[in-house]
Amino acid sequence: MDNKHLKKTSKKIFGLRIHPTVFTVSAAFTILFVLANIFWNEAISAAFSYLIPLITQKVGWFYILSVNIFIAYLAFLAITPYGKIRLGGEEAKPQFSYFSWFAMLFSAGMGIGLLYYGVGEPVQHFSTFVEAGTSAEQAVQKSMAFTFFHWGIHAWAIYGLVGLSLAFFSFNRKLPLTMRSAFYPLLKERIFGIWGNLIDILSVIATLFGMAATLGLGVQQINAGLHHLFGTSISPFVQIFLIITITTIAGISVVSGLQKGVRYLSEITIVLAAVLLGFMLFNGPSTHLLSSFFGNTVMYAKWLPHYSDWTSYKHIGPQEEWTIFYWAWWISWSPFVGMFIAKISKGRTIREFISGVLLVPTLL
Repeated sequence: MDNKHLKKTSKKIFGLRIHPTVFTVSAAFTILFVLANIFWNEAISAAFSYLIPLITQKVGWFYILSVNIFIAYLAFLAITPYGKIRLGGEEAKPQFSYFSWFAMLFSAGMGIGLLYYGVGEPVQHFSTFVEAGTSAEQAVQKSMAFTFFHWGIHAWAIYGLVGLSLAFFSFNRKLPLTMRSAFYPLLKERIFGIWGNLIDILSVIATLFGMAATLGLGVQQINAGLHHLFGTSISPFVQIFLIITITTIAGISVVSGLQKGVRYLSEITIVLAAVLLGFMLFNGPSTHLLSSFFGNTVMYAKWLPHYSDWTSYKHIGPQEEWTIFYWAWWISWSPFVGMFIAKISKGRTIREFISGVLLVPTLL
């Protein structure tokens, strides 16, 4: 149960271990997809416009049910003796302090989408609920609870399950830190062959698409903000420049390593988030904001079973359109985020891992 075979079939390029088959197939598919979008943009758009509602209507229930199962399974591991297992073995020690660990968890999973959707999503839900005949007061509560639902425990359960699987099989079973290792109980040594390659290829492609969605939405928000503040034009050229800038900063952070670049960048991010929160709290209606936060949290807990019902998701306001999109987005992003969470969590117990990953970012 070692990874000698995988090391033999991979190569080191610029200090990174690359699997030729996984890299070549993933790169070829991505390039072909981009070219297809350039030359047959309308046909590709029409195909996705047809497929997305079809998938949502036909298998949307499966997305919701699956994430519910993820939560139940993680809760089971946390409250049973399995929770005492330490990632990396009994002698393993955490590499990062709680503050650094929480900062990196928050930065990895939330990203720029929280700044826009933290405001934009409840506003859109509010309009939908009001148009459906819900009173304004109840619409506010429902829209906030629905937003908490999309960015709360369910989202982190997706990341947590992938991260825990990778961490356990890599640190405790000495398998490579790739998605194929999570399937070892099913495939055994076949993860080092074509089946393992296929799993990693699908993971890379899913991550690229998830990253494209995040960057695409993010640069549009930044571009709009720059336009509002400085009159910068809203154009593809500005957005491409922003993508290059963000990618460069991220690349420098990664090359600097977890202990320096990623850790420091995450700590700066959470400090800036705290400053923004403090500014909004002390310069706004503080009492109302605090009261609303606790009230909306209670409403989130109250409505959570209803929103998690996979049998009636088509009848819960914007559930069909929003929830399935989010769950698919989080799942596509989970190989990348899960692998990152696994790398920074060595030395934590499974109970500590699950509690930290599910609860802390949700509360933050």
